[in-house]
Amino acid sequence: MEEEKKKVEESANLKNNIRLFDEFDMDVTINNPGLANVISLKPFILPKSAGLYSQQRFSRRRINLVERLITHLMVPGHKGKKHLRTSKISSGRYYTAFKIVDGAFKRLKKEGKNPMEVFVRAVENSAPREEVMTLLIAGQRIAKQVDTSPMRRVDIAIRWIAQGTFQLSFSGKKAKDSLYEILLSASNNLETSFPISKRIDAERQAASSR
Repeated sequence: MEEEKKKVEESANLKNNIRLFDEFDMDVTINNPGLANVISLKPFILPKSAGLYSQQRFSRRRINLVERLITHLMVPGHKGKKHLRTSKISSGRYYTAFKIVDGAFKRLKKEGKNPMEVFVRAVENSAPREEVMTLLIAGQRIAKQVDTSPMRRVDIAIRWIAQGTFQLSFSGKKAKDSLYEILLSASNNLETSFPISKRIDAERQAASSR
């Protein structure tokens, strides 16, 4: 019995000692109860599932939140017809996106902040609660307000963080510095932050379509 207890304690201590990139503490509390079940903060040294959950339904909730950010930075999404301009520097390059996230987190740590906590707060503040969808009724397109599911809230928040990062990097800043600014401003819920402004616009449109 004593040997089994020792093994359990050793495994628990080993799990608690796992740090993101072998440097950042991942022990963070999710304040938003609506997002708690769709944000995975399972400790990993290098968060890369390599498609492990790709064949499982609603599998994104099991993928580490940092890995989801890295994959969004690899393909940050279309911006009108400027998809090549927004993603060519990191499209398909995991290590490039990894260095961007690692550089931003290191800068946050130098300022005495917990990078994972800043990131989680940025996602919580950027996640929209409602959106507008278009319904086709009697040949007319009508805008209708709908509540956003928790999983989609996180997806949209990470997408806006990635898009805001690359928009700032076009002004001459390094991508890691742009991500640092986006995460810091979004975690403080500043309206000047790109993801926060996008969330406010989406919720304003939804409110006018009720």
